[in-house]
Amino acid sequence: MSDYFDQEEVVKDYDSVIFKRILAYIKPYRHLAVITFIALAVSTVGELLLPVLEQRIIDDAIVARYLAVDAAPDTWKNVSARAAGELENLSLGGGLFQTKPLKINGTLFVPQNQQLRISGAVEKELRAKHILDDEQWYAFSLNEKNSSYVFSSPLFIHDENSAAVKNSLLKTIPADKLALVRGADLDRISGVILILLVSLLLVFAAAYVQTWSANLIGQRVMKDMRLELFQKTVSQSTGFLSRHPVGRIVTRLGGDVETINDFFTSVMVALLKDISVMAGALITLFLLSPRLALVVLACMPPVIICTARSRVRARDAFRRQRTASSAVTSYLSERLSGLQIVQYFRRERKSTDEYGRLNDELLSANLGEIRVYAIFRPIVEFIATFTTAALIAVGSILVLNLTLSIGVLIAFINLVAMFYAPVMDISEKYTILQSAMAGGERVFALLDTDQRIPDEGKREISRIRGHIEFKNVSFSYKSGEDVLKNLSFEVKPGEMAAIVGYTGAGKTTITSVLTRLWDIDSGGISLDGIDIREITLESLRREVLPVLQDVFLFSGTIAENITLGLDLPPAEAREAAIAAAKAVRAHDFITRHDAGYDTPLSEGAANISGGERQLISFARVIAHNPSVVVLDEATSSIDTETEQLIQAGMERVLSGRTSIVIAHRLSTIRNAARILVLKGGAIAEQGRHDELIALNGLYAGLYRLQFQPQPAGLHT
Repeated sequence: MSDYFDQEEVVKDYDSVIFKRILAYIKPYRHLAVITFIALAVSTVGELLLPVLEQRIIDDAIVARYLAVDAAPDTWKNVSARAAGELENLSLGGGLFQTKPLKINGTLFVPQNQQLRISGAVEKELRAKHILDDEQWYAFSLNEKNSSYVFSSPLFIHDENSAAVKNSLLKTIPADKLALVRGADLDRISGVILILLVSLLLVFAAAYVQTWSANLIGQRVMKDMRLELFQKTVSQSTGFLSRHPVGRIVTRLGGDVETINDFFTSVMVALLKDISVMAGALITLFLLSPRLALVVLACMPPVIICTARSRVRARDAFRRQRTASSAVTSYLSERLSGLQIVQYFRRERKSTDEYGRLNDELLSANLGEIRVYAIFRPIVEFIATFTTAALIAVGSILVLNLTLSIGVLIAFINLVAMFYAPVMDISEKYTILQSAMAGGERVFALLDTDQRIPDEGKREISRIRGHIEFKNVSFSYKSGEDVLKNLSFEVKPGEMAAIVGYTGAGKTTITSVLTRLWDIDSGGISLDGIDIREITLESLRREVLPVLQDVFLFSGTIAENITLGLDLPPAEAREAAIAAAKAVRAHDFITRHDAGYDTPLSEGAANISGGERQLISFARVIAHNPSVVVLDEATSSIDTETEQLIQAGMERVLSGRTSIVIAHRLSTIRNAARILVLKGGAIAEQGRHDELIALNGLYAGLYRLQFQPQPAGLHT
């Protein structure tokens, strides 16, 4: 059973052609795209800046450890050229958000985090020659508040502008004096906190703008795409609509377009941000500490392998889930639509069993998809935790060896968390990307389908006489299976012609080809001597209007359904609706409703009777005042009393207007000027009612079936 419902590919891999076509819809909204990417860049930089600022506030203000370097010129001459260059670079120090080294009495005091500017080999050389001391110091600039205390205390080494004290001696300084000594650190903390708050506000604002603009692009693209799809669909031929189920087209306009919106809001921008955050985090790691960044890189291969395998498994699981979901939805829709048939033929238990099996397949598919993420997420989280543990282990050794600051280690832990968060997100976004590709493929397949009736006619017609002529017309819905075969007949202006015949004779098809819902295969159809293919479709369908066998009324008021398509001011439209309703004897039943012509009709006009629906459809045609009216089984579902009302009204309205009546109820056509009897798509008989009865042929047989009493044994 499920194979019947699995006729469409539900998931497609990435397709660059579809991707480019989707992006083409952004062109009208380029300014929003620019805003989105600027906001994306700002929020990404802001997020990456936060751990760096945290590192600065810890290293430069909270911990504030300095390393002492012998800065005597003669000492630096005794080192290698490489070491001398790195020492010179170290002495310059400083930079954005960085504290500059201080030189006091021939000793250079360098913030510990800036000691990372020297390589491992140079560091060993400097320690071996006692140029770089293992002792930790606290260095600071002198001002009016702290200089008197520093000059009077033996704890400090100092010059006129700067001072330094061993880190181990800081705890011996009284609290009030310590506040004076470290006053600059407190100011620095306040400054960095202010920068942090501003950065957080910028990140918040940028994230808001990014989310708003990306969703706005997605919504506007959906609006444009839905409108384009609708315009394309309503302009297609009846043949196209007969080959494409309505449910499938609705899915294109709804679900498939929605997946493209997800592409903009959940995939494209989010994926770009994830990639930019990951790349930015890696770059920042290498800028802070290349040695520690290598630890992170060493832990990445398992993540790459896991992500690749998870992507494949997620794709397969998603395909299975979408296939099962499609089968369940299709089966449910079909069975609910035919619920009465299910009950008539006692198929409740069988249908329940079949639906249960499809439901089990969907459950299994959903569990399979959950299983993929249930395995992938813990693995990535484990690798992320392992990477953090490795960072702490290696970083602790470097901190204890005074080759790494505690602030850098904390920044690394935060950056690693920022790096791994998008890894889990990217794998999930891939399934949405596949769904968007599949939805895009189906949407563009519909947009690329062009089965419109050619509207190449140049002639506009208005208030024609209504002379209709079919000349050797042949037509088939399917090649090789003719419905109309070399059909020829003529309906003169103002004449009422009737077409009868058994089911399948081609009666309704005549209506379709006359209004060019279908184009004929051969022959010609003319209106007042003009080939209908030379007439514009708009004017042709304005002058030739049918009343269809299956009456369709839209949700809305009765008046709106009568004046459907009329471009009139409200007052004139109301007058036209009332006049048309009176002409077909519908005014009385309409005014019996509390709201009268403003009575709202439910979906399918289920809140009024079938006869009332027929009368409103007649009124709709009369309101448009066409030159030719085609009544296609128009009274087939109307009771005798209502039929009499319609006939009384139509006799007056159709006076002087060409009309074709296609009916099984022969009582409606006895007074027709000409009756055409179809058999197998060709005219078997034609003439007036009395002539055809006298002929005692096909028409007479139809007439006897309807009006002569049946033998007693055939009564039920």
